[in-house]
Amino acid sequence: MMPGLFLPCAGGVEALLADEVQRITGTTAEATRGGVWVEGDARTAMRLNLESRLATRVLWPLIDGYYRDEHDLYELARRVPWGEWISPAQTLRVDVSAQRSPLQSLNFAALRIKDAVCDTLREQTGERPSVDTRRPDLPIALFVGPEHATLYVDTSGEALFKRGWREDTGEAPLKETLAAAMLAAAGWQGRAEDGPLFDPCCGAGTIAVEAAQMACGIAPGGQRRFAFERLLPFRAHMAAWREMQQAAQARVHAPAVAVYAGDVSFRMTDFATRNAERAGVLQAIDFKTADALQRPPPAERGVILMNPPYGERIAPKGQGTATAREGFEGGGSSAEFFGALAANWKRQYPGWTAWLLSPDMKLPGLMRLKESRRVPMWNGPIECRLFRFDLVAGTHRG
Repeated sequence: MMPGLFLPCAGGVEALLADEVQRITGTTAEATRGGVWVEGDARTAMRLNLESRLATRVLWPLIDGYYRDEHDLYELARRVPWGEWISPAQTLRVDVSAQRSPLQSLNFAALRIKDAVCDTLREQTGERPSVDTRRPDLPIALFVGPEHATLYVDTSGEALFKRGWREDTGEAPLKETLAAAMLAAAGWQGRAEDGPLFDPCCGAGTIAVEAAQMACGIAPGGQRRFAFERLLPFRAHMAAWREMQQAAQARVHAPAVAVYAGDVSFRMTDFATRNAERAGVLQAIDFKTADALQRPPPAERGVILMNPPYGERIAPKGQGTATAREGFEGGGSSAEFFGALAANWKRQYPGWTAWLLSPDMKLPGLMRLKESRRVPMWNGPIECRLFRFDLVAGTHRG
């Protein structure tokens, strides 16, 4: 069995995740492209699943080696003692990720890994496990590069951005892990000294909910189940797992700092309110349906953090709707929206700090503001920048 754990994350978040993992485990974490390595055992994996806001999964490496074709992958997987992980009465699923792989079919590669698991258990017990594509007991992750392959057990099961509270999403929901990464990049940790957090275009409320959970000390994985709870190597640690859950619940407290959110759309504000209620933080967020272009500041000073919308939700009330995705190249309704947003900030928000995530590298020009930082960050396959603006009254430069 290979040492250590691998935690994948969104592009650009690796250094932030390494810092988070070190805080959670007290162990040095190594950032690499696409994620973080950290030394750890079963209890470390459980704690990281419960506490990490930035990782997408917690993967337990099993074996790695060189390969040329699917037959090599089968032979590699046959060297894993699968009977130590599941019984024939349980289920499995194989997911494959590839980067510059020579394989013609990733589905066939997944099939050969499944065959290796089933053949191993059949030889040992006379029976074989079944495949469950929705909620397997043993989720297996295969990563194949040009000539190197690695097999992992996915101890998380469902991706960690699925916190267990979201039902209402609206259009193009921001993943919870990316919202948490934006908060981490801004240095906002939910402490009183961080100042109030405000998302004036909150959509389904993801940024506000993440911020409020941080302000209340709520563990991100406290409302969901994980694959490791059904895996044989973790059964001896279930008492420790229940203690972790109870300790996480016991540390929940009243919010240390205010969180404000709003949206021009009553529908989105309603979505966000229901999501906050399910996440246990409705009392910690002040929601208001209001136009970001006119809304006065909810506090004297604070941090604005937003994933700027486009399309229908950026049109001011009574002015119809804009075409979705229109204007991120610098024209049309987006230019008008961002210009008006910056004008409102200059007029009413001196002393605030604003952070905006956008795929438009020319966003500061649209806003006639000078950014003080730009942090590369990927929203799925979309390369973005998280822009920081330090707002000063009555000027065209932040």
